[in-house]
Amino acid sequence: MIKILNIIGARPQIIKAAAISRAIKNHFQNEMEDVVLHTGQHYDDNMSQIFINELQVSKPKYNLGIGSGSHGKQTASMISGLEEIILKERPDYVFAYGDTNSTLAVSIAASKIKIPIVHIEAGLRSFNKNMPEEINRIMCDHVSTLLFSPTKTGIHNLKNEGFKVESKGPYSFNNPGVFHSGDVMYDNTVYFSKVAEQNSKILTKLKLERNNFILLTVHRDHNTDNPEKLHSIFNSIQEISTSFNVQFVIPLHPRTFKLLNLNISPDLNNKISKNSLIKIIEPVSFFDMIMLEKYSLMVFTDSGGVQKEAYFFEKPCIILRPETEWVELVESGMAIITDTNETKIKEGFQHFINSSALVFPSIFGNAKASEFICKKILENS
Repeated sequence: MIKILNIIGARPQIIKAAAISRAIKNHFQNEMEDVVLHTGQHYDDNMSQIFINELQVSKPKYNLGIGSGSHGKQTASMISGLEEIILKERPDYVFAYGDTNSTLAVSIAASKIKIPIVHIEAGLRSFNKNMPEEINRIMCDHVSTLLFSPTKTGIHNLKNEGFKVESKGPYSFNNPGVFHSGDVMYDNTVYFSKVAEQNSKILTKLKLERNNFILLTVHRDHNTDNPEKLHSIFNSIQEISTSFNVQFVIPLHPRTFKLLNLNISPDLNNKISKNSLIKIIEPVSFFDMIMLEKYSLMVFTDSGGVQKEAYFFEKPCIILRPETEWVELVESGMAIITDTNETKIKEGFQHFINSSALVFPSIFGNAKASEFICKKILENS
């Protein structure tokens, strides 16, 4: 029996872990043991526990309860806690997802103890090291034993960084295996889409007309902590909503909600609060998010995961960042990078509104990435 220590911390990691937990339960329960550890990076119930419950992730055996803090303080606390649990459990592999501080922490803790790391979403690059996420994903890739990239671009990036993408097993710390797996997030979208239809009441609750509202998410600190950027984003949606009579729905992280009142002008804040076309709501559950993405007109976001999910549901996307690690979305023409430039945001919106035909080529696999990952682990054990 192979023991997996599944590390989650932020909402996107819980979603990705759900696909792996489901694959183990359905196909590999006699061969793999799924031990889940929650770092506590996202500690609010709306940000964490509700996702674990809805997605039926294996109940966390451990919760480090780290909470918020500076990057250094948060990561250091995680490393200490993770090291203790890894030494206690002695797993055959630890799973690291994506690019958060939890990803970085488990990369350092496990590699020092020489426990093989499986990095899911390996090879993604924004080529902007000013983003903490870029540092985290690079560090994780370069200490991992098995690297699973959701896209061919990710494989190309790893090859450019010196990985021998054609290497053969057995794989180890010094001979890592690189695989094009498809996207576990796509696995979940396909699996949970029908479930969300039955369980979510968000459209009725918010009195939303299907395919006639825009979903906006903003959470990255280079946007939320910068008054000029945050003001530009919200001034753009204020003008778009009033000029085109279009509804915006904005689930806000608790931290972003606090910063909104601090980092936009009192005049704009007043306009937004009185604008019936702008609905600012609390973070939503996974099922509710699926429904908002699935029935939106388009998506505005600075989230990497939400960019992809918009594509999964064939919704055009405005990317509120200067670059994206999901370059295929832009190359397909179904996403436009605008950063926080008001002119570009408005032009991007008008471009998609005026487009008569939107085509979404298949990019992210066959919705069986999690099964592929588990099989490769068993082959290497």
